Amino acid sequence: MIFEEGPDFNLTTHDHNLLDWSEDSISYIPSFLDDPYTLPDAIAGCECWPQDQEEANLIHSPPSTTPVVAPPTTSPPSLPQPEFSKKRKLPTSSTTLDKAAAHQNRRRTVADSGDEDDGVSEEDGEITRKQGNGRKGERKGNGGNSGSGNKEVRWAEHLLNPCATAIEAANLSRVYHLLYVLQELACTSGDANHRLAAYGLRALTRHLSSAGIAAAAAGVPGQGGGPADDSPSFASTEPKLFRSALIKFHEVSPWFALPNSLANASILQAVTLDSSNQRPRPLHVVDVGVSHGIQWPTLLDALSRRPGGAPALVRITVAGAAAPPGPFSAAPPGYDFSSHLLRYANSIDLNLRIDRADTLAPRSLSLARRETLVVCAQFRVGHGGPEDRTAFLRSVRELNPDLVVLGEVDGAGESDDRFPAEFGRRAELLWKFLDSTSAAFKGRDCAERRVVEGEAARVLEWGAAAAEGCERWRERMVGLGFREERFGEEAVEAGRALLRKYDGNWETRMAGAAVGLGWKGQRVSFCSLWKPHTRSQ
Repeated sequence: MIFEEGPDFNLTTHDHNLLDWSEDSISYIPSFLDDPYTLPDAIAGCECWPQDQEEANLIHSPPSTTPVVAPPTTSPPSLPQPEFSKKRKLPTSSTTLDKAAAHQNRRRTVADSGDEDDGVSEEDGEITRKQGNGRKGERKGNGGNSGSGNKEVRWAEHLLNPCATAIEAANLSRVYHLLYVLQELACTSGDANHRLAAYGLRALTRHLSSAGIAAAAAGVPGQGGGPADDSPSFASTEPKLFRSALIKFHEVSPWFALPNSLANASILQAVTLDSSNQRPRPLHVVDVGVSHGIQWPTLLDALSRRPGGAPALVRITVAGAAAPPGPFSAAPPGYDFSSHLLRYANSIDLNLRIDRADTLAPRSLSLARRETLVVCAQFRVGHGGPEDRTAFLRSVRELNPDLVVLGEVDGAGESDDRFPAEFGRRAELLWKFLDSTSAAFKGRDCAERRVVEGEAARVLEWGAAAAEGCERWRERMVGLGFREERFGEEAVEAGRALLRKYDGNWETRMAGAAVGLGWKGQRVSFCSLWKPHTRSQ
């Protein structure tokens, strides 16, 4: 598919439009994107950003006060030897556990003094840290090199996955041993491995409590006081920080920004003329996604600049409640993007209407004749079980839309009901997220990063978000009566241009007709276009 008319959908305007909307004005300060960690005076007081934003960007957690719990009196079994090289191995004895505890105390002491660590190595059975020269109050960080995507340095998964297996087998002595090591290494402000260990520790101890062995969980290290127990999530975040985190994350990471931009380009293409008066038909977008309004300013701006004129009416119906809940779907109480988006639309002379619906029933959506109907489902359908996914997509098919945009996590393998296997898949997805955010935020431990990472960590406790790949989604859509469409060349090229502003480890690839997003050669997500096989006009 190609654009038959209209302006090129220039995705490089993404930040421009986003900042316009967030400031409720048409002013734009380019220097803000040149240094995203320093706010210009002109927008420092904007209600979309915390008043002390410059300080908030450098918030560090105080040294952990989590008590170190002694390992059980029974001698714990040795850890399974992971597939490290001969120079790399994890703690396997109680002596090494003592050294790991000492290491943790040293790390806390270093954090107090301001000389942050900038790397981790495991050699000769010991966990040691390479000392950096970071300034006091600022984590030196190592960008995206904290885990490098290489299995040899992804030690957190080599602790978390055997622990999940031990919990499933009710092998409590092994559980105690592994959780003790995890507790000593977990840190939500460390590198990707330390942060994954922290979030994984929280998820495993909670699962231990709900798996019928709650009495044993009371004595598990980290239970009720682990390093990630107070990590923020979208639902618990103050609305201003929530919006700030959304905008900042889109600026520094393409995790959602690229699929959203591809979706917007395709929606713009779907706008067609009304045969009766040669004007664009009203556009109705059913939003079943996780953007919380961040996706739409760029689309509205492109519609307003369309040579043929904007549709007489643009409707956005937020129908997230119709999809299974999952990570990134919640918003804090009191957050409402509608008023900001309506003011922005008014500033560019666009007639916008925003509604909300709890279901995808035609009556709930107030469908109208001769409108272009687009269902945009981004990162929401993949939660719940396969039956839930099929039921949701069937309800989409019954709407007989002009276009369906489906974006999801691109996992590998089929769903597995066993806890260890499913936990391992979700831990791998979270690793990619944490490793990529290390690069995106340049190793800085700021409030916005903590919010998005705390929310992403919910994938360890929700449904099997990473269980299915693009191929399985394609089979499901075809089986429900959809046919796949290709993205226009302009949209794909603009997406690649957008990706160049982010870390060089990101890449796009064609997955059939879909566009896939990858991090360090590993699949992350895909975005695809669909139309019903037959559609009545």
